[in-house]
Amino acid sequence: MQTTPQVLVLNCGSSSLKFAVIDPATGLESLSGIGDALGQPEATVSWKVNGAKQSASLPRQAAHTEVIQFLVDEILSAFGDLSQHLIALGHRVVHGGEQFSCSVLVDDTVIAAIRQCAALAPLHNPAALQGIEAARKSFPTLPQVAVFDTAFHQTMPRHAYLYALPYSLYREHGIRRYGMHGTSHRYVTERSAELLNLPLDRLNIISAHLGNGASITAVRDGCSVDTSMGLTPLEGLVMGTRSGDLDPGILMHLGCRFDYSLKQLNDLLNRESGLLGISELSNDCRALEQAAAKGHDGAQLALDIFSYRLAKYVAAYHAPLRQVDALVFTGGIGENSGLIREKVLGHLEGLGFRIDPEKNRQMRFGAEGVISAGDSALALVVPTNEEWVIARDAANLIPGECSNHNGCRRE
Repeated sequence: MQTTPQVLVLNCGSSSLKFAVIDPATGLESLSGIGDALGQPEATVSWKVNGAKQSASLPRQAAHTEVIQFLVDEILSAFGDLSQHLIALGHRVVHGGEQFSCSVLVDDTVIAAIRQCAALAPLHNPAALQGIEAARKSFPTLPQVAVFDTAFHQTMPRHAYLYALPYSLYREHGIRRYGMHGTSHRYVTERSAELLNLPLDRLNIISAHLGNGASITAVRDGCSVDTSMGLTPLEGLVMGTRSGDLDPGILMHLGCRFDYSLKQLNDLLNRESGLLGISELSNDCRALEQAAAKGHDGAQLALDIFSYRLAKYVAAYHAPLRQVDALVFTGGIGENSGLIREKVLGHLEGLGFRIDPEKNRQMRFGAEGVISAGDSALALVVPTNEEWVIARDAANLIPGECSNHNGCRRE
């Protein structure tokens, strides 16, 4: 039985709900799990308590509410009296707009602000709101905290977050770059400072979060000063099924010449492009690496484009940093794909990067450390831990008021 304070972390996706019970002081997870295929006939929940894995079916088309109820009635009962262990509940919220530059205690005003940002993250913010409302009913006495993916990037200067569009679109409608994956980039920044034995406010890194969704962030003096995702998660790097950067004229061409509807364009860019679209095979980097090794040309091309576009961003982000203490890889692909890391650093030899093949080979399955050669510019692998960041923020907000995560302020 747990005797130390614990935080329940909820991460609500459009059709899933990840959950974990975490010691905010150490990051150790007593419980983790996921409710999957929500809203569909085959909805399920699977979880792991102290290393023991279990799973169960949920009612047909179960929603986030049913997952949380199952979590309370069937899973958390193993923890005995919840009041002795759970001190707070932390929610991942994808989009906080300009309203939030740090994590906050949830109240009706915060809920209204998250709802206002729903148009900027239509798949994620409504799901987060469902989770918050369900959790308030199931845990009426627990403090609830919202942790925003966009918050870390609120330190970007105006010349980095504004688009070259009529300024009225920003002033009246909030059209600007917001960035995503901020909780991950924040964790990687803090952990890199520890590994490099540098004060956080003197750390300059390029953080590459690579997974089915991918983004890259320039961090100067511990603060985000530029990032690749924009108004939405579509901008920037090539991703699993998203196109990333492209000529916007392509959309007008497809609409005018081939009569694509807005829905078709949205599906094309978000669900049919990226690694999947190029390879015509899969959005899974592991499957593509296996296929490429067997001679599949589309898989090889997808990996080449993914790596090349990432390397171009790394080179570009040297500009706002003046000096780079390290290039840091994280996320499922960044942590586990030695091939992608090797290809990216191969494109960056002109900037002084050279890979150490043996160190790179060893960086898998949660390993952490240097992958660059001794005479190279420094490249690291740092496994991300967004849930621990959420748990820490939730615990820290209980006794006091919200403060910015590391003293950063927008320039």
